[in-house]
Amino acid sequence: MAQRKLTSTNTMNRDFLNNTCGMMYAIDMLNGRWALLILYKLENRTLRFSELKKRVPKITDRMLTLQLQELEKNGLVIRSVYAEVPPRVEYHLSESALNLIPIWKQLEKWGDAHKGTMENAMQSAV
Repeated sequence: MAQRKLTSTNTMNRDFLNNTCGMMYAIDMLNGRWALLILYKLENRTLRFSELKKRVPKITDRMLTLQLQELEKNGLVIRSVYAEVPPRVEYHLSESALNLIPIWKQLEKWGDAHKGTMENAMQSAV
């Protein structure tokens, strides 16, 4: 991901919010369009890069690489490299990310319900 200047207003605001609010810190750790989906796809399994790419629709190799690096840096994904030819790299959830499973299951449940509510509202408005 692109680096921000340490003195930028954006960085200072992010640091302030992360240091004062646990919710904002959590959201910052999970930011990125694909982050939660990648974690969701790694639930209870270890996947290689190519397997993960097949399970995450329409993500580019570069974006998957960047998101995995960010998730690894944030301690949510563990990257295991095996000294083989060709090299084998696998990804799985860290202990910290495993604690998020019930949270994203609840978020998925809410999302499905809210999406249905919004679709019904749109149909009623027509």
